[in-house]
Formats: sequence, structure tokens, C-alpha cells
Amino acid sequence: MVDDSIAVNKDSLRDHNKNQRNYNGKKIVILLPAYNEELTIAETIKDFHSEIPEAEIWIINNRSKDNTELLANKTLKELRCQGGVMNENRPGKGNALRRAFYEIDADVYVLSDADMTYPAYHVHDLIAPVIDNKADMVVGDRHSSGHYANENKRKFHNFGNDLVKKLVNKLFKGNLADIMSGYRALNKHFVKSYPILVEGFEIETDMTLHALDKRFRVTEISVDYRDRPAGSFSKLNTFKDGFKVLNTISSILRYYKPLTFFGLASLAFFALGIISAIPVFNDWINYGYIYHVPLAILSTGLEMVSLILMSIGLILDSINHQDKRNFELSNLANIKRQ
Repeated sequence: MVDDSIAVNKDSLRDHNKNQRNYNGKKIVILLPAYNEELTIAETIKDFHSEIPEAEIWIINNRSKDNTELLANKTLKELRCQGGVMNENRPGKGNALRRAFYEIDADVYVLSDADMTYPAYHVHDLIAPVIDNKADMVVGDRHSSGHYANENKRKFHNFGNDLVKKLVNKLFKGNLADIMSGYRALNKHFVKSYPILVEGFEIETDMTLHALDKRFRVTEISVDYRDRPAGSFSKLNTFKDGFKVLNTISSILRYYKPLTFFGLASLAFFALGIISAIPVFNDWINYGYIYHVPLAILSTGLEMVSLILMSIGLILDSINHQDKRNFELSNLANIKRQ
């Protein structure tokens, strides 16, 4: 009985907060990338439309082989909802969002999955900091409340998420709880200055890295997370996506921290060169002559590789710094034009 009362009060509070929102005439779009989501797409659209009926809802149909497109169009028509369905034939969530970012113009962009895992009633909390100009990107944090850990039973998936999170926070001096959340609100400036170069589900990580690297304002809002309804299946594969996580970690270091990446590689080759040269040094000290000629050649080669790697790291670090400088200058120019 107590639980029912709490649920009713909570729903009433959400309705009250929803009615009190004022978006100051801002154009809001909700983007729902979808691949074979016929079981959930209609309810997802209805949920978001009921929460924020003035928003446009766009479904990016990413090569679905089921009735996702048909049901999406039917639901939008029944609700008389602004928006529509656009088809993206290049596979991957990154390609789907790239198409939407290029073609849709808005003040606030809300990203969500089309599988009913992210409750629509959090959309107002996500949008508010963007509308108030307090954040460029607001991330729906699934972890802090413990809902994601309770619903997601894939241990390797959780391990990969945690590994990437710790690395990103360490390298970028951040304190983010959820690097890979697919529930986000973005302002126009972020969307139109974000080059999407990834194709798949690593888009969320890449988006977070871009925000941190280019010093955009990032805020996290704790959100609930629900498991997919019966009959609906995740498109993620533990081992396949595990390799993607490892590749993501490598890419973070290579693209965003080149001096760290190539510096560590240079240090490894330098150490191997020293170890290989120990018998050579021993020959020279004891006999004044080098008997281990192959080891001398190997150690020399390893040290040369170490020097080259360090040089590459320094050059790319300088280029990376110049890229950040140019980005800041571009931001200032855009602000002046506005």
C-alpha cells in the first residue's frame, strides 16, 4: 500500500514538473536510432510524445528488416507528432546519428535508444541545463542509482564500461560516472561542431571524449534504467564489442593523447634495447671486443625504433595542441557572428 502511494505521488510530481517547464520557444528534437525495434518503437515514441508533445521526434531507421519503419510512421501519424522517419543504409549507430546531425536543425537535441530502456520522464531533467545554458551536453547517468547494475547481467560488458570510464577520467581529469550512456541532451553548438568519425556503438564514448577534449561543459543527471521488454534483444555482442572496447582504449591514447601512447611504446622499445645490449656491454667491458654482433645490431635497431616513436609522439602532440587552438579560435568566431 505504501509503495502504491509513493508511485502515485511520484507520477503526480512528474506531471507537475512537466507542466511547469518553459522552453522559451526553443526547437527540441528527439532522435531515436533504430535497428529492428518493431516491438518497442511505437511505445518509445508515445512515451516521449506524452512528455514533450511540442518536440519533433525523428526515427533514424538503420537498415531494419522488420516493421520498425512502418510502425514508426503509423505511430507518428496517429499522434499527429512532428518529425518523421529517415533511412540510413550505412550500418551502425554512429552513421545513423551522423545523418541526423547533418540534416536536422534544432536548438536542443535529445538522444535515446528506441528499446524502452530509457524512461522518457527524465527528458525534462536532461533538457533543463541545456536550455538554461549551463551545459553543452547532459548525460543520463545509469550507474549512480544502481539501476544499470541490477538490470544488466553481462559481466564482461560491465567490466569494459568500467575500464573505459576509469581511463577517460584519468586521462582527462574528469569525474564522469557513465561514459557510454545513450541518453543525452545536446545543444546546437556541440552538435554542429562535432565531427562523427566512428560508425557503431562506440559513438557515445567518442562523443564524451570530444566534449572533454574540447572543454565543452558536461553535466550528468541520474536516470532510471530498465531492461528490454520480453522478446526484444540487444544488438550488442559481449566478445565482439569487447574487442571494440579494447580498440576504443587504444584510440583514446593514439588520437587524444599521442605523446602518452607513443611515449609508452618508445619506453618499451628502449627497455628491450637495453636488455638486448647487456651481453654486448659485457663483451666490451671484459674483452674489449664484441662477440655478440647480432645482439648489437638488434639493440641498435630497437633504440632507433624507440627514438622514432618518441619523435612521432612529440610531432603528433604538437599537431594535437594546434588543433585545439584552432578549435577555440573557431568557437570565438562563431560566438561573434551570433
